Amino acid sequence: MSVLRNRWVRAAAVLIVAGGLSALFVLHGPNWGRVADAFASVRWEWVAAAVGLNLLSVIVRALAWRTVIVQAMPPPHPSFMLVFSAFSIGLFANAILPGRVGELARVAVLDRKLREQQETAWAVLLGTVFAHRVFDLVAATALIVFVVSTAHIPDWAVTSLIVVVIAGVVLFSVAVLSARRREFSDLGGLSSVRKVVRLGRYGLGVMREPAAAALAAFFQILGWTCQLFAVWAAMHAFGIHKGLPAAGVVLVLVNVATIFPLWPGNVGLVQAAIAIPLNSYYGVPRSVGVAFGFGLQAIEASVGVGVGLIFLAREGLSFAMLKVMPDASQAEVPAGVRAQADADPASARVPG
Repeated sequence: MSVLRNRWVRAAAVLIVAGGLSALFVLHGPNWGRVADAFASVRWEWVAAAVGLNLLSVIVRALAWRTVIVQAMPPPHPSFMLVFSAFSIGLFANAILPGRVGELARVAVLDRKLREQQETAWAVLLGTVFAHRVFDLVAATALIVFVVSTAHIPDWAVTSLIVVVIAGVVLFSVAVLSARRREFSDLGGLSSVRKVVRLGRYGLGVMREPAAAALAAFFQILGWTCQLFAVWAAMHAFGIHKGLPAAGVVLVLVNVATIFPLWPGNVGLVQAAIAIPLNSYYGVPRSVGVAFGFGLQAIEASVGVGVGLIFLAREGLSFAMLKVMPDASQAEVPAGVRAQADADPASARVPG
């Protein structure tokens, strides 16, 4: 692990992947003139439909996160617009910065608003992000089952998909076993690290509430369904008239290609992951597949970046501030924070 943290090792890995990808495009790449022709014949009404479906997906997934947050914290709960704002800024950060900075960014944005009500909000919100991602894996597993039963998955992606399914089962089990219901707990005598862990477990409280957990999972599955139809609409925009199974293959492969964010958007890698299978299994010319890959990323980025920028300005934040968002070490728990089960909820500072 220490080797992986070395920036020179990471840079070398990125260069190797980028070099291999460049060689792939040079030796087996498309006719770039035909790629330009594919863009020239785009049907913009389908592009608008894909953008709208992507925006709907973001809204629904933000609803899922708010459902998780409501189960993790005592009232007053953050409004949907506040959660949507933080979630959108997180998507923006994930789209333009390497790594998963967006997960911490959305926590930091929401924590700024909740700090006056909940001094310990940061650690709890980290737990809600983990729970939210677990429901993401539930939706991803449902998509994988749909694709495997209706279409062909490239052999190179099978191992990654098996890992995703296994990880989904393991993380869901861990989340359920680690979750603590919202009540008021005495944190006295615990070290700072154990306090943060305890508070993070409160963020998983939705796992102990079957109805709320089912609702959050439903929202996540609905969000992924919107993304599936957005991919299908984008395919039609580029003249690829294939059914939902083909769109499902594309959505799965895009997510496989971005599991490890080597650079912003993994541009190039995503296009190769889309174009080659579409050509091999559906007869789509590689030039059209590559154009579609760039177009699909642009459509998704237009939502993540566009909406993210709007809310970034609304929150009074700058792009530079996203790079220095606080990490989990700022989730300090005041040593004197205590609350008993019979305490007055209005005066309690620690959700449990």
